[in-house]
Amino acid sequence: MAAIAAKPRFSFRAPSVIPGFGLALGFTLTYLGFVVLIPLAALLLRSAGLGWGEFWALASDRRVLSALRLSFGASFVAALINAFFGLLIAWVLVRYRFPGRRAIDAVIDLPFALPTAVAGIALTALYAPNGWIGQAFAGSGFIGQFFGPQGIRIAYTPIGIVIALIFISLPFVVRTVQPVLEEIDSEMEQAAATLGANRFQTIFQVILPSVFPALLTGFALALARSIGEYGSVIFIAGNIPYVSEIAPLLIVIRLEEFNYAGATAVAALMLLLSFAMLLVINLIQAWSRRRYGHGA
Repeated sequence: MAAIAAKPRFSFRAPSVIPGFGLALGFTLTYLGFVVLIPLAALLLRSAGLGWGEFWALASDRRVLSALRLSFGASFVAALINAFFGLLIAWVLVRYRFPGRRAIDAVIDLPFALPTAVAGIALTALYAPNGWIGQAFAGSGFIGQFFGPQGIRIAYTPIGIVIALIFISLPFVVRTVQPVLEEIDSEMEQAAATLGANRFQTIFQVILPSVFPALLTGFALALARSIGEYGSVIFIAGNIPYVSEIAPLLIVIRLEEFNYAGATAVAALMLLLSFAMLLVINLIQAWSRRRYGHGA
């Protein structure tokens, strides 16, 4: 028995090319500390120095609450729309072969590479009252005339903010759902049809249960991305207080006013909400791995 070697405390399934667990872990923690943890800790310490009373007074300001309500409300609507259309786009790209499919697949990633300011300027040019699409929805446009003399104003309203957020967050849903759809064998659909299931039963009882965890993860990622968006929104939003002013813009305004306490309070709220969303995303991914045996 004494000849039996003691089991190592840490075991690995396969040899690693990284030179040593301790060294790799040390570099990982150091890098995360300097890039992520230290800045966030500084923000929390700064907000803690305000005191609970002052922090609550700054955070509960009517303008702050209005900006937060708009940011989260518009982000939720945009993520919800992208959840539906992102699933549809991913389904078309996976299940069908047609001319131009690769080009469309590449266009999905365009919001990742395009500078957000460029996207905001382009969207504003299209949806402004004198833009190509904005004119159609104005009171004199062929669509806007059905909605009264004023028509529908898109740019410089919450509607324009939702459109901008849809544009920048769509890839998160498509790229999260697409790999899962590729793993679903089309024979499952054929088997369901053989057993007498109609199209709606096949969609809701065969396809959606398998795709739902990935779709929910894509929705959460799109929501988190939209809440912190700034560059593509400020141009089309109009930045009218209590109407079209988002929370990230309010932080910048407070800094320009040298109101560092107010900027810190809003930023701390955004940090706490972002952390809560990341926690939800991680829980969803963990549940998906346990349920289906793969990540979302």
